[in-house]
Amino acid sequence: MSEARTVRALLECGAADANAIGAPGRTSLRYAGLREHVDRTVSTLNRMGIGRGDRVAIVLPNGPEMASAFIAIAAGTTTAPLNPGYRRKEYDFYLDDLGAKALVVEEGSESEAIDSARELGINVVELRVPDGARAGVFDLVDLGAGSDSADGAMNPGMADPDDIALVLHTSGTTARPKIVPLLHRNVCASARNIRTTLRLEPADRCLNVMPLFHIHGLMAPVLSSLSTGAEVVCTPGFNALKFFSWLDDVAPSWYSAVPTMHQTILARSSRNPDSLANARLRFIRSSSSSLPPQVLHAVEETFGVPVIEAYAMTEASHQMTCNQLPPGERKAGTVGIASGPEVAIMNDGGDLLAVGETGEVVIRGPNVTPGYENNPEANAKAFTNGWFRTGDEGVMDEDGFLSLTGRLKEIINRGGEKISPLEVDVALMDHPSIQQVVTFAVPHAKLGEAVAAAVVLREGAEAEPQEIRAFASERLASFKVPKTVLILDEIPKGPTGKPRRIGLAEQLGLV
Repeated sequence: MSEARTVRALLECGAADANAIGAPGRTSLRYAGLREHVDRTVSTLNRMGIGRGDRVAIVLPNGPEMASAFIAIAAGTTTAPLNPGYRRKEYDFYLDDLGAKALVVEEGSESEAIDSARELGINVVELRVPDGARAGVFDLVDLGAGSDSADGAMNPGMADPDDIALVLHTSGTTARPKIVPLLHRNVCASARNIRTTLRLEPADRCLNVMPLFHIHGLMAPVLSSLSTGAEVVCTPGFNALKFFSWLDDVAPSWYSAVPTMHQTILARSSRNPDSLANARLRFIRSSSSSLPPQVLHAVEETFGVPVIEAYAMTEASHQMTCNQLPPGERKAGTVGIASGPEVAIMNDGGDLLAVGETGEVVIRGPNVTPGYENNPEANAKAFTNGWFRTGDEGVMDEDGFLSLTGRLKEIINRGGEKISPLEVDVALMDHPSIQQVVTFAVPHAKLGEAVAAAVVLREGAEAEPQEIRAFASERLASFKVPKTVLILDEIPKGPTGKPRRIGLAEQLGLV
């Protein structure tokens, strides 16, 4: 298989009559049609005066058109997918910060992004799906110009490997969000890494339930599938009530999700025995936050297939490490071995540490961003001797398997005692009544920080905070036992479905 270095070249591996992009209840778009659609879309954008290096913000709902828009627009410009759930002030910030030249929205959209774009002088382009079109096919209409640009794009045609394919912002939970530019060669390397790790074949079919404004959904389900000549079937987004019917109708060989999604699927699995019996899954993938070992084992037992946990981040174009498919080894509680980039552990002084020593996880490789945009201060902190500092604390065992102890910013400092919230999570997950748990720091007048935990109980189960604290005290050192336990119906989550430890105390009224 040729090693593509641009998004357009990556599509060449698919057989002309093989399905590329699908959606539940719709006719799939084949590779020949996808390649033609991409070429036509780039030509359309060029006629609008949009070309290589120009930034196109995309605000679309999840589905096949969002997937194909990412691919087609990235092939000849720079894509900037934004969360459709943002409000006006957020769009004002992101569109301005990105320097977007155009905004793509669906036909009839009432998104506040449109008002923001118009105030900033950004062209609004409407995505229209022709009647009876195959999944992923659309036309673009420039609502601002009303006609093609007389001069066309300054840099028309398909992008080069060193052109920026995708820009995303960091989460910005503790500081101003940083712009992460990912080159074509970065995202293609990531697709190749995922494809290799998962041993994807053209016969595979991925069910995508992840949001497509986030690196997880864009890289793992979409780009790795298309780099294989396989099919990705795009749902409108995760929906626990529809998941098992999609499993029946689509018959995927794999899907990728965040831990909270896996837990929600588990909670409904007993009501869908026929779907479980008839599932054709080859494996299940988990990423974007740590998967409790208890959940991993429960998902494997429920579906009868291996669960592969990966460690990933935006700056690495997603995947960094991953557990292995059988007969390779899987170690529950670890995020696997280096699966693409080089991975090491570094101390504060920039020295690489030995096996068994805890420090900051660092990476380097062709999938890693060349650096944050217009942010020399952040880059000076993030890169040391050619290694990118992930901000995660971890330790490597003698077999090269990486265990994460938490985000450095999330480590709880209780009077000088450093506590990994992940360790507390795992201990509490052994409680028979607990379905989900997130451990986090709360301010403390004397100690600086204290340990708190938010838990969701299993359906029909009962437990009191004091009982949960007593359970924890039997398994953890006394200083690690949560001072506060909150029992909730649902733990607040970010836009990608994963809880955020930083800021949770404030969200829950504990500050």
